[in-house]
Amino acid sequence: MEVFHASTVQIDTPDIYHSRQYLDFGPGFYVTTMYDQAEKYANRFIRRGKAAFINVYDMDIELSRWNPLTFHKYDEDWLDFVTECRAGHILGDYDIIIGGIADDKVFRTEPTLKSKVCLKCLYFMKNNP
Repeated sequence: MEVFHASTVQIDTPDIYHSRQYLDFGPGFYVTTMYDQAEKYANRFIRRGKAAFINVYDMDIELSRWNPLTFHKYDEDWLDFVTECRAGHILGDYDIIIGGIADDKVFRTEPTLKSKVCLKCLYFMKNNP
């Protein structure tokens, strides 16, 4: 499966050691199957006066050798997980986490902010581009 990663540098070999903390699913190497999503992230770098690259990888989708966690929808479990990860807590021992990421324009995930309104906003945005 072809996946994309936007960055300020070309990355030949992905690793998790250069990751930022406090991300939706904790530190890691984030990829997407949607080119337009990677392009949006690349444009963020350009707007900040930085170089931008969309790195392309061929990902083996055979997950039986990994310990994956999958979120099929934006729900309370997803919101709890993202809230904890953004607070710096590592949850579980997962090799791969599959699911939607939060849009910071919709809400800021703080430990004190856990509202079903946020889920409704995310659901609405996902289904109404």
